[in-house]
Amino acid sequence: MLGSSLALSAQAQEQGLPLWEVGLFAGALSSPAYPASSERSTRALVLPTLVYRGEVFRSDRGGVGARLLHTDDTELDIGFAASLPASSQDIPARQGMSDLGTLIEFGPRLKGTLARPTPGSRLRYELPLRTVLEINNGVRTQGFAMEPELSYEVRDVGAGWSLSTNASLVLGDSRLNQYFYGVPADLATPQRPAYTAQAGLIATRLTLNASRRLGPDVRVFAYVRAESYAGSANAASPLYQQSTGTSAGLGLHWTLSRSAAKAEN
Repeated sequence: MLGSSLALSAQAQEQGLPLWEVGLFAGALSSPAYPASSERSTRALVLPTLVYRGEVFRSDRGGVGARLLHTDDTELDIGFAASLPASSQDIPARQGMSDLGTLIEFGPRLKGTLARPTPGSRLRYELPLRTVLEINNGVRTQGFAMEPELSYEVRDVGAGWSLSTNASLVLGDSRLNQYFYGVPADLATPQRPAYTAQAGLIATRLTLNASRRLGPDVRVFAYVRAESYAGSANAASPLYQQSTGTSAGLGLHWTLSRSAAKAEN
């Protein structure tokens, strides 16, 4: 929900693909430090990757999780997501407040295909509900998030490129929104009055993803995202600093090894 993704959702039928693949991902991304922040967070990452296309447990371009139900057009699974930390020292509006830690999210996700306008395209939806955990000198629960999403994917638009565009709403309960926008009374200042956050809308997102295979083992990914915070449930917070934001990222994935066994679906 809150993290940025450089991977384009898997679009092809998985029959004939390796059961597992091991590789290396390198990339960079830049995004607001938190939704509606005027400060940015930029990171470069080098990570090992594991793609596993099992009948139940799966780790692929569509995410990491456990598949509970699967038909041709509908799937119910347990999905995971993550977002990067931000230091309050680098955010003037949060000076003296706790840092924002790494967020790990998991929970049930219903997703499916609404239409296939052409053989190489499809219109899809996702309805995730996730618990949000913060890793920052320990592990703490920080509420729940929802991000209903509608996406249109095209497998080949020319020159080997695949594209998808996604529109989504990001909503949080009062605890998650307090994490981003709340100001405890003991941390209030004349410029940052105390504030108690409400549950509701965090952001409206429009994302464009692209990927291209450069060879049998190498694929490049890119994304750009525009966010609107208009209508936010917590626009009155002193930590709400702007009504729009943008994110972008670029990455390269190199497959080092793959199984001879094939995924069944």
